[in-house]
Amino acid sequence: MPKFGFAIDNRACIGCHACTVACKSEHEVPIGVNRTWVKYIEKGEFPNTKRSFNVQRCNHCVDAPCVEICPVTSLYIRPDGIVDFDNERCIGCKACMQACPYDALYLDPDTLTAAKCNYCTHRVDQGIEPACVVVCPVEAIVSGDLDDPTSKISLLDLGQRVQYPKVEKNTKPKLFYVGGETAALDPAAAPPREDYLWSAGAAVTLGVNKKSLSLADDESNEEARARRVYDQKKKPVIWGWMVSAYITTKAIAAGIPIITFIMFALGITQSPLPLSAAIASVLCLGITGYLLVADLTQPKRFLYVLLRPQWNSWLVRGAYIITAFGLGIPVVWITGNYVANYGVKFGFALVLALFAMATAGYTALLFAQARGRDYWQSPLLIVSMVVDALAAGVAACLLLGLMNWLGGTMMVFTAPNESVQVSAGTHTDPARIAIGIALILLVLVQLAELLPQHQTKNAELTAHAIVRGEFAGWFWIGAVAIGLAVPLGLVLFGGSLKLAAVLLLIGIAAKNHVLVQAPQRVPLS
Repeated sequence: MPKFGFAIDNRACIGCHACTVACKSEHEVPIGVNRTWVKYIEKGEFPNTKRSFNVQRCNHCVDAPCVEICPVTSLYIRPDGIVDFDNERCIGCKACMQACPYDALYLDPDTLTAAKCNYCTHRVDQGIEPACVVVCPVEAIVSGDLDDPTSKISLLDLGQRVQYPKVEKNTKPKLFYVGGETAALDPAAAPPREDYLWSAGAAVTLGVNKKSLSLADDESNEEARARRVYDQKKKPVIWGWMVSAYITTKAIAAGIPIITFIMFALGITQSPLPLSAAIASVLCLGITGYLLVADLTQPKRFLYVLLRPQWNSWLVRGAYIITAFGLGIPVVWITGNYVANYGVKFGFALVLALFAMATAGYTALLFAQARGRDYWQSPLLIVSMVVDALAAGVAACLLLGLMNWLGGTMMVFTAPNESVQVSAGTHTDPARIAIGIALILLVLVQLAELLPQHQTKNAELTAHAIVRGEFAGWFWIGAVAIGLAVPLGLVLFGGSLKLAAVLLLIGIAAKNHVLVQAPQRVPLS
């Protein structure tokens, strides 16, 4: 069985766009999106300038992130190594677009499903080369079997200086460039110029440097002066406010049973999940489910996630975790109110708390599968989401009145049916201590996420956009001031804890908005 791949010979490419036009014609690709496109890169200053052309398309990776993250096997690898897709299965979750480090996928405006270069499989199956290969007037696009040592593509790979794009992503791409421009393979190395007409569509607003995505202002070397002067139109943000909101509502839904279980285990409450807590958790979980489905471009197919699962995807695993968590809420409430045995209550509540933590944290593992977004690869992300759930649970329990802090008293259950009333000072009652601990944990996690040096340039660019760029207002005013500083002041100086709880939840929502949106502003191609 062959292993098909592409080679782009930049020594021959003249940037004529014949490949783009042939691809559009062959597959009836709608206006505004492309399966293959040409990017122009310039270096130097007039009259000593140099232009190179870079053909972009799916890399048909051996370890394809889009295949791994797709929840319904809409994307799959054929035996011949071609990464193909089935738009009849696609639910429009757009996760594959986040996973691809090469920006090769797009949302088809006609079918509202993901699409990309599929190596012209209908032609390959008949022994015909892809349309872009046939139409290229200078034979700059080479296709063939990478496992055949006598094929033209293998001879190029072995006999020439070649470059594979973004090898650090470990996707093992089956596309390489001969004599390629290094800056063309790194979007951050060749940013679009705002004053160039045909690069304006690809411009981004990271707020780092108005004419460069570089973190340094020094443009004295030739590499720093590389600029993108022609490219495809910038793609819209893939995941919008609904994804940000669903992370927040999910944190509240998961946090409530965790906190009520902790209070039950410490003997503070007699029920592991009071009725008001169960209702609030189910309500927030229902909103979470609605947001998840509403964000799909094919919402009628949402059950494919459960009925046609691709088990490597954390979107599928998360769907089953959420389902189990949702079914467990009424079970624990019934057990807590109608079963006298303390051990049974504790066991069921413990299992629900563990599912709640999994519900809060699985999205971090889904984001980690989105290998195109470097900022989401942080191992601290799962810790951050679990801490958010704990803090959100404390805030929600305060607002539901499940912590008897008024008057500085609380009921402590010393045995299943025995309790004593314990008094506490205004600044030391359990609710104040609980929300204070939650806020301190949030501060520590926030510092751990932003203070250390990030491992990649794209992650560093995202951090700059959060702290000093486009999202600085959301971060400093929303997440830090409203969500952390003011609530801490209220806790320390005897202010309203209910107000502190509301502001804490607003801060978590602002932080999640930044977390989802900022990484998507860094270009992938």
